[in-house]
Amino acid sequence: MTSGDLKLRQAEKTDADQIFALAREFALTFRPERQAFDDAFPQLLDNEDALLLVATVEGTVRGYLLGFTHLTLFANGRVAWVEEAMIESAYRRHGIGRMLLEEFETWARSRDAGYVALATRRAAEFYGALGFEVSATYYRKLLTVTK
Repeated sequence: MTSGDLKLRQAEKTDADQIFALAREFALTFRPERQAFDDAFPQLLDNEDALLLVATVEGTVRGYLLGFTHLTLFANGRVAWVEEAMIESAYRRHGIGRMLLEEFETWARSRDAGYVALATRRAAEFYGALGFEVSATYYRKLLTVTK
């Protein structure tokens, strides 16, 4: 793969099938359901506080990053949070993840975010090489969704 084959851009509605396939590979705890994905996808594309980036190789989506900025009280303004970052397994270690994160950081800076954070149990060396440091313990509590 050459860098000429790789392109980053904001996701478009036509990327839904390819992003859904990657989301299914990403998820360990949850199993993405297509209807929930189809409900959320257009809302994310329209959300000015969200950025959904795709990395394409020869026109095919091989990775994506979903992140947000939001206001805080403790950090004196906005912070940025990477919710999902997924690269198709055959395309890892080609710089795609680095490029997605750098593009997200540029966007976060343009929105005056004080920092970028994420939670993960994977790829500690990768994130460390990009200047991320361990900052906190991550807790979660699963909620029962009532419909």
